[in-house]
Amino acid sequence: MNEEFGLKDLREKRLKISRVAQLNDPFELLAVDLAKAENRKLIKAWKGTFGNRHGLVCFSRSWRNPVQWSHYADKHKGICLGFDVADHLPRQVAYVTSRFNWPIEIDEIFSGQLLFTKFAHWSYEDEFRIFTTLEDPEDDLHYMNFSNDLVLRQVIVGSESSITRSAVADALGPSLTGVEVFKARPPFRSFRVVRNKDASLWA
Repeated sequence: MNEEFGLKDLREKRLKISRVAQLNDPFELLAVDLAKAENRKLIKAWKGTFGNRHGLVCFSRSWRNPVQWSHYADKHKGICLGFDVADHLPRQVAYVTSRFNWPIEIDEIFSGQLLFTKFAHWSYEDEFRIFTTLEDPEDDLHYMNFSNDLVLRQVIVGSESSITRSAVADALGPSLTGVEVFKARPPFRSFRVVRNKDASLWA
């Protein structure tokens, strides 16, 4: 995330829950073949109802992908937060090259496919999702608090970020102990973002 919202999330010990309508992929929840008009009408209604009542928090398995930093962390000027997430909460996204067929039966398996399937070109995100019911659907902003099921373990500052050690420490506060904090850098021999082991280069 960018500097402003990253530090804000640290101070407030929570993550913003995204609304379905705000996601950046127009094919979200539409991974099924919708050639038939009646199926399009049905899915449109379902997506609208579901999106009004539910939101999601998205995670990636790794912080090392430079494209992720470019897209979601303000071109490497923001930060990445690393968590231990309870096993029962997230579900991995499946990446496919074509939309799956309309099922014989509309059931929980079908809805799960819609919620956790994306086009293969998004696979670089290596995404895991937590869907949650919104407490007040009329409110635009919703948050998931840090908890025993969502434990902050790392704060990784982007290679182009001006965020200082003291700014991270102030945002963490005394209640968040045992969190590993370090700065990332572009590597010398690959395209994977790595940890900058020379601590003296980060004020």
